[in-house]
Amino acid sequence: MDRLNAMRVFVTALDEGSLASAGRRLNRSPAAVTRAMAALESHVGAQLLHRTTRRLQLTEAGEMYAAVCRKVLTDLDDADLAVAGNRAAPQGVLTVTAPVMFGTRVLRPVVGEFLKAYPAMQVRYLLLNRMTNLLDEGIDVALRIAPLQESNLIAVRIGEVRRVLCASPKYLAGRPPIASLSDLAQHDFIGIEPTGPDDIWSFPPLAAGRIPRTVRVKPRLMVNTDEAAVSAAVDGEGIARIFSYKIQHEVSGGSLVVLLPEDEPPPVPVHLITLPGRLSLAKVRTFMDFAAVRLKADFARTPPHPEDRRSSRERLDAEVSRQRLTPQRNAAGRPSRSP
Repeated sequence: MDRLNAMRVFVTALDEGSLASAGRRLNRSPAAVTRAMAALESHVGAQLLHRTTRRLQLTEAGEMYAAVCRKVLTDLDDADLAVAGNRAAPQGVLTVTAPVMFGTRVLRPVVGEFLKAYPAMQVRYLLLNRMTNLLDEGIDVALRIAPLQESNLIAVRIGEVRRVLCASPKYLAGRPPIASLSDLAQHDFIGIEPTGPDDIWSFPPLAAGRIPRTVRVKPRLMVNTDEAAVSAAVDGEGIARIFSYKIQHEVSGGSLVVLLPEDEPPPVPVHLITLPGRLSLAKVRTFMDFAAVRLKADFARTPPHPEDRRSSRERLDAEVSRQRLTPQRNAAGRPSRSP
């Protein structure tokens, strides 16, 4: 038995979801794939896979053995690459997915740079505001903004984002000041569906407490996209709660300010992820390395959560003061008199 060949069949079957798919990827007949798996299970003296009509499922022994096989095969592939010198130039079609706004504002320029650097590559770029199944949907690399649940994924952490409250200086200028969560009761809110007419926003407990604090909000405006929420907040329609990267340009330009940063929940991690079997492909490994360096640099330029508090509060005070001091003009363009 060629044990390395059988290991590769085993791992490829897991990545592809079936023995038939593994055979097609490895260009081997169904009979050859079946014989390789049978020989491997005979060699280790244990069943590695439960075979069903729809999917393959690892046995307990198979789960342990799969991790070892992946490491062995990856190490061998790396050794081949090291001896050959530089990695083979990536080519072919790479499928990448990301959330819509992050993909548009942050990752898309990186994809453009990648295509310029590697002319033989094509990228199928899917922007989706839902969790994707990399195996079932044929995705090579995904960007996830959430704590990772799947333990079998290869993940590279590239940064973190904050869930922030924000509003425009124009809105805040004529409203009661916001110094604590209790002050929010006097303000208008922008909800993002599936938010209903009533919503509860959760915040971390106080330093000495254990129970999370909550604020019940009744959005006066409910929208179904993040872009619409940001636009409405800039126009002074109320307070929105949104991920920090979605308003980075607006905060930098002064059209939005972050509120109560000291009450923010812990930041949410951002990862590039791929399936273990995909990382051995030159196109996947090259893109992961290429994108990770550039995205980490982008996050490094963004103020982290603890250090941003004072600057946000100072910017808020300055912008609100400026709005209050700026004369309001009537329809004819003349300054209006205060009542």
